[in-house]
Amino acid sequence: MNIGDWTERFPGTRSLPPQVRKRLLDAARVMRVPQGTQIFGPGKAPDSFLFLIEGTIRVSQTSENGREIVLYRVEAGDSCVLTTACILAEEAYNAEGMAETDVVAVTLPRTEFDRLSAEEASFRSFVFAAYSRRLIDLLRVVDDVAFGRIDVRLADRLLALAGQTNDLAATHQQLASELGSAREVISRVLQDFQKRGLITQTRGHITLADRPALARLAASA
Repeated sequence: MNIGDWTERFPGTRSLPPQVRKRLLDAARVMRVPQGTQIFGPGKAPDSFLFLIEGTIRVSQTSENGREIVLYRVEAGDSCVLTTACILAEEAYNAEGMAETDVVAVTLPRTEFDRLSAEEASFRSFVFAAYSRRLIDLLRVVDDVAFGRIDVRLADRLLALAGQTNDLAATHQQLASELGSAREVISRVLQDFQKRGLITQTRGHITLADRPALARLAASA
């Protein structure tokens, strides 16, 4: 698949001078990754900066007792803030990035990333704007886990995962990972939702039976 001039897809690269964009196109490489592949993991230091062209990457962290929490998702048109942080701090990853769908990405070698960050203000602004947005998102995750009601958070996540439909394929354990909770807690709340007529569920599948009521609950935080 020919992705053409990928620098047109990102504001930070689109605004660069032509000669710098050419340098990017020459230095970067296209990476295609099938769904379910680990793109990065704990203990591995990044050697390149990642621009996501197509697909979704789920970034999650697992505690010592095995509980997982989804930190954020990288969508097409985004860069990965954790990769940015690890490159800037010269540290290894402390989380995992999994291809949630088939992924097409462009990787920029770390040496070229360092050079562009030092020399080009527009590229540097792009990197730190994305970093700032994601940091705010991560602070919201921390706030939700520490202080948010689990029923409100679950209602919000069900709506987000279902998208424009009323159906989603998800196990109780997967939802627990999404919210940094225990499977037993999620099962109990889902059972309550079902009793209230908000959802119906079968093994590995949930239908939103009363979307407006779920939306009201999600907005009650």
